[in-house]
Amino acid sequence: MIAGVVKESMPGERRVALVPASVSPLVKDGWEVVIEPGAGAEAGFTDAAYQEKGARIAADRAEVFAAADALLQVRCLGANLEQGVTDLGLIRSGQVLIGFCDPLAAPAAAQQIAARGGVLFAMELIPRITRAQSMDALSSMASIAGYKAVLLAAAALPKIFPMMMTAAGTISPSKVFVVGAGVAGLQAIATARRMGAVVEAYDVRPVVKEQVESLGARFLDLPLETSAAQDQGGYAKQQDESFYARQREMMLKAMAGNDVVITTAAIPGKKAPTLVTAEMVRAMPPGSVIVDLAAERGGNCELTQPGETVVEGGVTILGPTNLPATVPLHASQMYARNITTFLGHLAKGGKFEFDLSDEITRDTLVTRNGDVVHPRVREALGLPVESVAASGGA
Repeated sequence: MIAGVVKESMPGERRVALVPASVSPLVKDGWEVVIEPGAGAEAGFTDAAYQEKGARIAADRAEVFAAADALLQVRCLGANLEQGVTDLGLIRSGQVLIGFCDPLAAPAAAQQIAARGGVLFAMELIPRITRAQSMDALSSMASIAGYKAVLLAAAALPKIFPMMMTAAGTISPSKVFVVGAGVAGLQAIATARRMGAVVEAYDVRPVVKEQVESLGARFLDLPLETSAAQDQGGYAKQQDESFYARQREMMLKAMAGNDVVITTAAIPGKKAPTLVTAEMVRAMPPGSVIVDLAAERGGNCELTQPGETVVEGGVTILGPTNLPATVPLHASQMYARNITTFLGHLAKGGKFEFDLSDEITRDTLVTRNGDVVHPRVREALGLPVESVAASGGA
């Protein structure tokens, strides 16, 4: 079978789905690998490097689509709405597409792929179970985002992070407050600590307290009812507005005492909850920095502008989107490991085997046989869930 990789078409997306080092294992497993010219150039991987590992460089993008049994992308149509639609006409019936596709937030895009007969698997729906850890691209990319968020904060802050004892006197360490202790938040904590900052963190899920403290940060305990704050997959669940109002009230003091605030709270398929109000921003000292990692989902800060830098009352608010693409070499290496492991899970003995009794396959399959088959995506589209389940589609 043939695995195809195309150059990412979304503006600013510098990652690539396969790196040269990931080609050899696929070839060894019996795959032919076809690459669009220049697909890895922005991540630092030349066409020659792919060829050295056994890949074939196609004439153009259309040839990759025409040849590939499995098309591997970082961003499929749903996660690349403006540019991805130009590829729709290239999708063949029965062709397998694997990548981020944001199916819960952009379900109509999945429906478009289904209409073309594409078999779509969403990398962001990989379940958080032990045997799927090596496929968990969402966690891989979140780790990079958490790391880069601290670097952005350090560059924008008019202070240094570590304590320094100098001939000119002692410099106090900066104080960093991380909101949300998922993968991105934990990496932000670890990075800020390595840079010498004093770090405090909060998460609606009290079970992460031990992880926060193991990294050398203090966990902020708020007297809130959080027994239903986590879903079965380990993600934070969306709460009602009264909960967020109480949370914001209690966080106000913590915000005022920190130089940097990094927010990471996101709900899969939902708008990010507003955790930082304009009032809280005004309570921070001038020169402070907020890095809102939920900017792409609307932001955790009321004043965040996605992709922009906002200054309010002397406080700088950064709304970066797609931070992993700013570290494309290592982000691509990690993603390639995730997607090739997942591909190996789906294809055995030279052919695809979609075992829908398997949790990993079932939870990631979005479209098949001309229909949207994932129950949660069908719900988002207002389609009946029972009919597809009864027919064995999901």
